[in-house]
Amino acid sequence: MTRPATATRIPDAPSGNWVYRALPYALWPYAQLARWDRPIGWWLLLWPCWWSLALVAGVAELSLFEGLAFGALFLIGAIAMRGAGCTYNDIVDAGIDAKVERTALRPIPSGRVSRRQGLIFLIAQLAVGLLVLLVLVNLRGKFNGFALGLAFLSLLVVLAYPFAKRVTNWPQLVLGLAFSWGALMGWAVVLGDLNRPAIGLYAAAVLWTIGYDTIYAHQDKEDDALIGVKSTALLFGPHTKAVLGVLYTLSCLLLALAVLRAESAWPAYAGIAAGGGHMIWQIARLDIDDGARCLALFRSNTQFGWIIFAGLIAALLI
Repeated sequence: MTRPATATRIPDAPSGNWVYRALPYALWPYAQLARWDRPIGWWLLLWPCWWSLALVAGVAELSLFEGLAFGALFLIGAIAMRGAGCTYNDIVDAGIDAKVERTALRPIPSGRVSRRQGLIFLIAQLAVGLLVLLVLVNLRGKFNGFALGLAFLSLLVVLAYPFAKRVTNWPQLVLGLAFSWGALMGWAVVLGDLNRPAIGLYAAAVLWTIGYDTIYAHQDKEDDALIGVKSTALLFGPHTKAVLGVLYTLSCLLLALAVLRAESAWPAYAGIAAGGGHMIWQIARLDIDDGARCLALFRSNTQFGWIIFAGLIAALLI
C-alpha cells in the first residue's frame, strides 16, 4: 500500500528508526509527537535519574532487585514523560514551529494532528507517568510522600519551559532545571530526602544540559533570530566554545563534589575524568555554523551519560 504524502518523516529524525519500520503509518504522527523516533531525548532525561540512583545506592541499603526495579521504572517514566513534555511543547509552540524549517513538518503545525488530538495523547502519556510514579514512591514498602511531592513540583518547571524562549535568553537553563530533575528524584525515592550529593548532582546536570542544548539550538539560530525566539545559542554566538568550556568544567567539578560527598570509590572519579575528555572532544569538534555536526555532537551526549554511569557502577562494585 502506498503511504499518503501526509505520513511524513521529521527532518532531524534518524533514518531507519523502528517507528517507520514497525508502526502503521497512521500512528506515525503520534510517535513523532512523543519523539519515539528520536530516543536521544529520553536518554538525556534518564541519565540524571540513573546517575542519582547509582550514587545513592552506595549510601543506602538498596538490594539488587530494588536497584533494577527502580532503574526499569525510571526508564519507562523517562520515555513517558519526555513524550508528554514534547507533546505539550508542540501544542504550545505550534505557531512558532510552523515558521522554523526544522520543525515545520511536526504533526501539529503540519496539520496531521489537531490540538485536541494532541491534548488527548498528552493526557494518556501523563497517566502512564503517574502510574510509574505511584509505583516508585511505594516500591520500598512504605509510602514516600516526599518523593511524590517533589515529582509534582517539577511540573511547574515543565509547564514554564515552552514560554521561556519568549521572555529570556536562557530557555536552556529552564530546560536544564526540568531535564535534570531526575538527579533529585533518584535520591528522593530511595531515602525520602535530599542532601548535598543530590543537590550537587542536580546542579552538574543542569550545567551539562545548558551546554548540550546550546549546541542543539545552533541548528535553528537563523530562524529564531528572524521570528524573535531567544536562546543561549544566539546569546553566546561566536563565544559559544568558550562558554561551553566553562559550563562543562563546572559540571565536572560539581559531579566530582557529589561523588566526594557520597564517599564513592575511585572509579567514579575516573568516569568523570573520561567524561571530561568527551566534553573536550565535543568542543573541539563543534562548528556552530554546521547544523549536521551540531546535531551529531548533541546526540553524542548519550555516550557521556554512559561514561559517568559506568564509573558510578564500577565504584559500587568495588
